[in-house]
Formats: sequence, C-alpha cells, structure tokens
Amino acid sequence: MTVRTLDVMVGNEREPAHGEEAGAEAWQRLSAYAYLSAPERLEYVAVMRVFCGTLLADLSVPDLLAKLAETDGPGAALDAETLTRRLEELVRWGNLLRSTHTVRATSIAEYQRSRSRYQLSKLGERVQRDADEVLAGADAAREVSSELLALVDRGLREIAAMAAAPGGADPQQALERISTLFVQFAEFAESVRDFYAYLGQVLARYDLDSAEYQGFKELLLDYVEAITEDVSFRAPRIAAHLDSVWPHLPALLARTDAHAAGIGALADGLPETRVQRSRGRDRADWEGLREWFTVTGGHSSQVDQLRDATLRALQSLLANAKRMLRSASGEMSRRKDLLRLAAWFDAAEPEEAHDLAVAAFGLYGARHLGVAPDPDRSVPAYVSWWTGPVVEVPVALRERGSRAPRGRAAAAEDHSEQKRRLVEQARQQAEARQAAADELRSASGRFEQVRLSAPAMRLLLELLTTALGNAQLHKDAHDFLLDGAQAADADLGIRLTAWRTLGRSMVLKSVDGDLTADDLTVAVVSASASAVGEASA
Repeated sequence: MTVRTLDVMVGNEREPAHGEEAGAEAWQRLSAYAYLSAPERLEYVAVMRVFCGTLLADLSVPDLLAKLAETDGPGAALDAETLTRRLEELVRWGNLLRSTHTVRATSIAEYQRSRSRYQLSKLGERVQRDADEVLAGADAAREVSSELLALVDRGLREIAAMAAAPGGADPQQALERISTLFVQFAEFAESVRDFYAYLGQVLARYDLDSAEYQGFKELLLDYVEAITEDVSFRAPRIAAHLDSVWPHLPALLARTDAHAAGIGALADGLPETRVQRSRGRDRADWEGLREWFTVTGGHSSQVDQLRDATLRALQSLLANAKRMLRSASGEMSRRKDLLRLAAWFDAAEPEEAHDLAVAAFGLYGARHLGVAPDPDRSVPAYVSWWTGPVVEVPVALRERGSRAPRGRAAAAEDHSEQKRRLVEQARQQAEARQAAADELRSASGRFEQVRLSAPAMRLLLELLTTALGNAQLHKDAHDFLLDGAQAADADLGIRLTAWRTLGRSMVLKSVDGDLTADDLTVAVVSASASAVGEASA
C-alpha cells in the first residue's frame, strides 16, 4: 500500500499503469506547492525569492547564506546544515534543480560546502511568482483596465483590414498587431476577474457600517456602471471585427508561422517537448477571445456573465441596505459586538466569566413553566418525572418562549351569503305556511269532501295537537266533554276549534294519507289579533 502526501512519500512505489501517467504528472506538479504549507514556509519562501531574483544562475549554500543575511528576513538565521536540508527538500518537490557546473575550491572544507549548487526550475519559478502575487495584493481592489478594451477594438479593426487586403497581410506587421492585441486583452480580462472577485468578497459581508456601505454604494453605482456600459458599447464592435477576421484566420496564422516560427519549431523536431507559444499564435487563443464577446456553442459569453455579475452585486447591495434599515428595530448584524464579548471572555477569570455569561445571555437559574396540568389526571408527589405523564406545552411557548400570537390577525369571516340564503329559506317557509293556512280556511266545514296538501295537513295536525293540549276534560251525566279545545296562530290569522260529537266520525283527507277522528268535530276560521287574544284569555 502506498500513502502519498505533498511533502512525504511513504510505502512501496510502483510503476504507473497505463492511464495513470497523467495523474502522476499532475501529482508531481502539485508537489511544487508543498513548501507553501510546510511549517517552515517562511524560510522556504525566503530561499525561493533569492533564486527568483536571478536569471539562469546556480547558487551554492555559502552564496545563499550571504544573500539571506543581506535580506534580514526569516532565512537570515539559517545555518549551513539547516539550509542544505531545506534545499534538498525543494529539489525533491521539483522547485529546484541540481547544477552540473564545476566547483572550484581552495580547501576540502570549502569543497564540501560548495560541491552542491542549485538552480531554479521553471515550475518552481512559476509557483513562487504566483505566491508573491497572492501575498502582495490578494485582498486589494484591482482597478479594471477598461481603456485596454478600446485598444483591443482598434487592434482587431486593423487586423481585419490587413487580412482582407489584396495579397494578404504583411507577416511582420500582423505578428506585431496580434501580439499587442492579446497582451492587451489578457490584461483587461485578468483585471475584470480580480475586481469582481474582490467585489463579491466585500458584498458577502453583512457587518458593513454606514460609512463602508456608502463607499461601496458609490463604487457600484459609478465605477461598475461605467465598466458595464463600456463593455456593452465595445462588445458588438469587437464581435463584428472577429467575424470579419475569422474566414482569413487560418491563412493569417500560417503566414505568421512561416515568417517567424519561433520556438514552435522545437516541438516539430522534439515531439516529446511541449512548447507554450505566445498568445495569439494558436487558433485556440482566438477561440477564447471570440467566446469572451460572442455566444458560441450554446454557452453565454463573458460579456453576458459580466452583466449578470453586476446584477448580483446590485442585489447584494440592496440586501445590505435592507439590513441597515432593519437595524433600527434591532435586526442587525452583531458581529462586532460578539467579537468584543469574546475578547472579554478571553480576558476574564472563571468567576467573572460566569457572571459575564449570565449578564450577556440571560443564563439564570431554572424557571418553572406556567403550564397547567390536566385537571382530570391526579399525579402523586412520589411519581418520578421520568415515568410520569407529560404536560402538553403549546408550540409557541416551546419554540419561542412566548405565548403571544405572531403574524397578522385573521380577517373576520364574511357570512353575508349564508345570511342571504337563510333569509330566503325563512321567507319560503313563511309563504308555504301562509298558503297552508289559506287552504285550511277555505276547506273548513267540508274536510271530508276535499283532499288537503301535505303542508296544510301538517299545519292542521299542529293546531289540533295544540288545541287538545289546551282543552279541559269534565264529566257530565252521560260522558266526558271537552272545554276550551282551541289553538290560534296570530301570524297566520287562523284559529282551530275542536269539540266532541258522540257517534260521529270525521275523516281528514290529504295527499299523504287519511286520518279518521272518532267523536270529534274540527272547525278552522279566520281570527284577528284581538280575537286570538280573547281566545287565549
């Protein structure tokens, strides 16, 4: 089993199988960054800066000690033995190379100190250069070189005119224009990326005070708007120039390669050697330039992404504005206050820290919640809390510690439609009862000859039941008699009277069936309010 790290290789190495060579090469390149994360990173950086300050020079340990002593930096205190170990580690990581120059020494001791000479590798120089750029201005706001965009526009216009000229472009002039064009474009694109990365880092903060917010607001509304407008104005013109150059591009690149092949001829003679040509000499560089300003292959251009990034920045600025408006009600970032509180905790004694926590967070003693238990369940005092019944705590009290309702009060429910239906239903029922009362009055005295409707029969039985309930029984010499068997409805203006008639049966007919009343006679007449009152009395 093999365990790999950037600074230590432990285990038995094996030859990479087919398909692993690319991964092994990437691993070797990443190992060149190992010294930047080592515990002695400051000493390694000081040593690499000495090498980067020279061109094609090899240095020995005494030479490095002298140069490090002049800088008076972290590497000034290194001795020869420690510095040798540092250099060997850099060689193993691929940042330095051993030199093959002849060593001249006047003594054995000097030979032993000077026999190992080192020189900078290409990968090591690139890594250290990038590290110095990060250390120098990683958090600084880089100004966008928007003036270069006008130069890119002008350069493309000149190249398009040269490519379309009769006989083709002059190779030397075309090469100069192409090199200048891509240097200007690379500088502009890099400045845009750095500026928007800085802008995103700043707008992600939610602890901006009023002064910082005002400064960044002016930056967005003025500077960013100017950049976006300039890019939006130049982008269509640059895209049109690229469309004009594109049909002539293969011939133009071939003409410049024939005129000045440069180091590209080295790749033809040594296929295993990779060559990184200057920008603009390969078609891939032109495709990247075109993708920046035009939509190709279904992907949005960098110009569109720039507009989207500006919109997101404005949205972040608006979010900060809302936060600052809410600060009046206490809904604001407490980052600075929490940092100050953390410093107090760090400097406090244990007892003072407890008092500070109580004052800051309200961590007082336990309090009993005022939640009433179920009155139907009596729990003896000896029942443990672990096994006893639980009390249902309201959600608002459990989650927010407050019984106060939140949110807007619900609007009063509108019952007007329901009331309208009930009024209509009551009106229909009243009309049906009135029609039944009219039918009873017209049929009075001849109930056995007519057939009543169902509502009329129900009203007749209702009045008859009430009349029999109001009647009084008394017995004469022959049989029982009924006195005061009457019932009236003032709203309907109707009155029913019943009395006993021995030996006579009365048949009440309706659509729901017939009712036979033995020894009973019923009469229905109209009754005024006064008559009904007299009857009731």
